[in-house]
Amino acid sequence: MYKVAKASEYLVITGVGIKDIKLAKKAWILPGQSYTVFDLSPVNYTFEVQAMSAEKLPFVLPAVFTIGPRVNDHESLLKYAKLISPHDKLSNHVKELVQGIIEGETRVLAASMTMEEVFRGTKEFKQEVFEKVQLELNQFGLLIYNANVKQLVDVPGHEYFSYLGQKTQMEAANQAKVDVAEATMKGEIGSKLRKGQTLQNAAKIDAETKVIAVRRTGEGEKEGIKVRSEVKVFENEREAEVAQANSELATKKAAWTKENNIEIHLDLTRYFFKSQI
Repeated sequence: MYKVAKASEYLVITGVGIKDIKLAKKAWILPGQSYTVFDLSPVNYTFEVQAMSAEKLPFVLPAVFTIGPRVNDHESLLKYAKLISPHDKLSNHVKELVQGIIEGETRVLAASMTMEEVFRGTKEFKQEVFEKVQLELNQFGLLIYNANVKQLVDVPGHEYFSYLGQKTQMEAANQAKVDVAEATMKGEIGSKLRKGQTLQNAAKIDAETKVIAVRRTGEGEKEGIKVRSEVKVFENEREAEVAQANSELATKKAAWTKENNIEIHLDLTRYFFKSQI
């Protein structure tokens, strides 16, 4: 007899020629062999796990776990086929098994933490619950495909999470007021600092402008004095050159006059001797 499993199913074959069990998607079922079919589809399990913190404060953890056989691991499929597949996945047996693991691990973990730690680290608490539950489910070949844990809930008469929530809201509101006050204060201080810096910068610019103006005036006066001094030196040099030229001219004139007088005297002397002869 030839049997073929559906896409989401496996055949579990036992009997003659098979040492333990055999998993197959399609196979011949020989005389002396028997088979069953198990479904690989995951199932949703909804729980409200009741746990207690280290201070003996009770709380409820509402959770929905999507759990099914680990299809990508042959050893896990063998475990599932032996231990779980004989039972309907929706049967109380399987549900109680899964619920017992989840409740047990959640309670053990919660008992090691204070309520404050559970409340403040809700995300980490949930993640640790998932990891510990998965570790236990491995021995049955089961895998948590998805887990959705809702907000932790108070047990009637123990409204601890409600008080913590109110406390957190009040702290947030007070912190918001403080932040607003600090922002306002920083804004006012910043505004005054800006005004003060503007005045200081304006005064600094005015002072620097005056210094530059005075410096430029002084430089202008220095240049004027320098020019006048150079002009005076030039005039004095010119006067000295003129005086020297006049002196040299006078000297030459005197020399010329003396020479002329000597020549005239010689001419007269020669004339006189000629007239005597």
